[in-house]
Amino acid sequence: MFTGIVEELGTVAAIEEQGDAIRLTVSAETVLEGTRLGDSISVNGCCLTVVSADDEFWTADVMQETLDKTSLRGVRPGDRVNLERAVTPQTRLGGHIVQGHVDGVGEVLSRTPSEHWEVVEVSLPPHLAPYLVDKGSITVDGVSLTVVTAGTDRFTVSLIPETLARTTLGSRQIGDRVNLEADIIAKHVERLLLSGVYQSRQES
Repeated sequence: MFTGIVEELGTVAAIEEQGDAIRLTVSAETVLEGTRLGDSISVNGCCLTVVSADDEFWTADVMQETLDKTSLRGVRPGDRVNLERAVTPQTRLGGHIVQGHVDGVGEVLSRTPSEHWEVVEVSLPPHLAPYLVDKGSITVDGVSLTVVTAGTDRFTVSLIPETLARTTLGSRQIGDRVNLEADIIAKHVERLLLSGVYQSRQES
């Protein structure tokens, strides 16, 4: 589990093609502190398992399912990526509950800068629309953000200077693909309502 608060920007150091998978090596500093084999690190919102690590680099295997359903298929050596270690019982939950399981991929539609923040509009896959509400939570490339406006096929977020400077969202261009994860609480509520559990308990 993660919080959507990016710890650092890493750099893709190498990609080894393996047919139905890739081996991804990332250079980093902060997320390597205390990291051991088998630990989880979020890369642009995708939960990956550390298979090797030293003082400068760590490596993860990215399977076909992840490549098919996230933007990691498009990363190249030299690309910057958002990194976050999995939470511990002592971690401050500064963002919201993030699983690192990407629900869909959106596209940056527009960027509107102002004096102190920037409004970014992102396309929204139709199946994710029910989970977004104004002032609710959304994870974009591993960054916990508050939805400004939620539409049926797009949404907007406001990015403060800290987010623009410390994450890849500051450099995303119109047309770039971004990983999206909806709020897990909304998905659980939907599941309960569809199963009829909530209604049966109300009637009992």
